[in-house]
Amino acid sequence: MITTTSELAALVEQLPACDSTYAGIDLEADNLHRYAEQLCLIQISDGKDVFLVDPLEVDDLSPFRDYLATQRIWMHGADFDMTLLRREFGALPRMIYDTQIAARLVGIPRFSYANLVEQFFDVKLCKASQKENWGQRPLPDKMREYASNDVRYLLPLAQALEDDLKAKERYPWFVESCQAAMKRVLSREVEKEDPWRIRGSGKLDPQALCVLRALWHWRDREAQEWDRPPFMVARNQDLIKWSDVLVRGEKIQTPRNVRGGRARRLKDATDEALKISASDWPERIRGNGRRWNSLQEKRYDELAGKRDEAAENLEIEPSIVASRAALEQIAWDEDPAQHLLDWQRGLLEL
Repeated sequence: MITTTSELAALVEQLPACDSTYAGIDLEADNLHRYAEQLCLIQISDGKDVFLVDPLEVDDLSPFRDYLATQRIWMHGADFDMTLLRREFGALPRMIYDTQIAARLVGIPRFSYANLVEQFFDVKLCKASQKENWGQRPLPDKMREYASNDVRYLLPLAQALEDDLKAKERYPWFVESCQAAMKRVLSREVEKEDPWRIRGSGKLDPQALCVLRALWHWRDREAQEWDRPPFMVARNQDLIKWSDVLVRGEKIQTPRNVRGGRARRLKDATDEALKISASDWPERIRGNGRRWNSLQEKRYDELAGKRDEAAENLEIEPSIVASRAALEQIAWDEDPAQHLLDWQRGLLEL
């Protein structure tokens, strides 16, 4: 366990640092246990040994940040970890190769890390610590073992998948897909303009949206005060349901943790929202209003058919070749380059 800046600097000096040998890295956070998640553990494998870096103890993580800035690394299912890295260090590594993307491109249907380790190495990993509180100290031995296993097999797995990709002549597809995944994370807005517009809110009328906005801010304040994730106060689907019920003048059923002062603050927030005049209600964000005609439907069916045929020949999931959403946009005569990668367009001859 690395707990000081000097230990971290010494570790970085011995990590792989060239274009042919990479480190395997994983991260753990306490997003299931605190309002403002924090990076709690960094697991690193150099192919021989596993190191656990404690960012809650290390005063200065800059040696690790500087290492990442110039290196290529391997991760698995890296989307969440990339978001953590971007927030923590303001940037991503030079390149992140993702074993999950690799597994899907070679046609492995069960592509979780545990499934891949079992398939390739006949080792069954225990996932009991997956939702534990990684901010607790000291870390129990079982959690340290779980964390170590998350990178212990990563580089051998990466090598096996890389060999498969090259044998199937899909390695360039893999590199382009990993680059696109990094680009998506870097292009995301750090904070949404209207974070209260949660999934499912589009079906609500303007007054219900006004109530939803008040409910979202009530939940956020309660979660922050409690230092717990917002979903532990109330789920998104609860907020949507309550918004609809309240504008009809009916009473809502709240969970057991919404009692006493929290329940009173909820009532105050919704009472105020229901008093707001119609001129100040939020506007509904409507879809693009497109209506399909026969030519567009025919175009989509042709694209989907070509995609499905290509996926069947490659023995991979059709959504990897092209998502439904991408094909719909292209059927509307939008530029395929805006929605598909080069290798995907090549398969579909677009």
